[in-house]
Amino acid sequence: MPKTRVLLIEDNRLLREEITEMLNDEEDIKTVSASNHEDAFEKAKKLRPHVVLLDLGLRSQNSLKAVESMKKQYPRAEVVVMDLIPAHSDVVEFVRAGVSGFILKDATLDDFLHTIRSVAKGAKILPPPMTGSLFSQIVEHAIQGGKTGRLLDSVRMTAREQDVISLIAEGKSNKEIARKLNIAVYTVKSHVHNILEKLALHSRLELASFTHAKKMDKKASSRYPQDRD
Repeated sequence: MPKTRVLLIEDNRLLREEITEMLNDEEDIKTVSASNHEDAFEKAKKLRPHVVLLDLGLRSQNSLKAVESMKKQYPRAEVVVMDLIPAHSDVVEFVRAGVSGFILKDATLDDFLHTIRSVAKGAKILPPPMTGSLFSQIVEHAIQGGKTGRLLDSVRMTAREQDVISLIAEGKSNKEIARKLNIAVYTVKSHVHNILEKLALHSRLELASFTHAKKMDKKASSRYPQDRD
């Protein structure tokens, strides 16, 4: 039976050895491990991996650039990143760089195996806490090369919520927003909570980041309009 070739990049020796042994116990998986990006690229030349497991927490190394380099050199390899619960903004960046799946570090063996086998067949796997939300649609949009701003445009916001979003993007505090809009601070907090819920985001920083991306998408669209038939 052909085996799925897996390259594991993990700098914690005990964790690296444990995961390698765990995966190699499976009849359909062959795993080779590396402690850093340089070692990984050397081993990839011989292994020609189907799946690359990459720890996002590697010390003093840029995991995003490693993903981009790996996908450039081995475009057929499916990259899966391992982390705790990654920030939404990080997920979008890694998806755009070519990542196919995410594994949380507290995942079970079944989760690990399901993710590896699924991405090897071409599936895209999000962390369980992020599925079933608007954010999963944003990531899917990024996979398809779409613009984040266009998708966010489809989310229904009240006029007041739109005002609050704009002021957050300008870096205004709750007190400054309250003063600007002539409303109570607790009302601003309520609006912020509702906005984050609607967009399935965790923080004001993520909201400001997505708002900035939306503005950039609109500017690009206005500068480079699509050809019409």
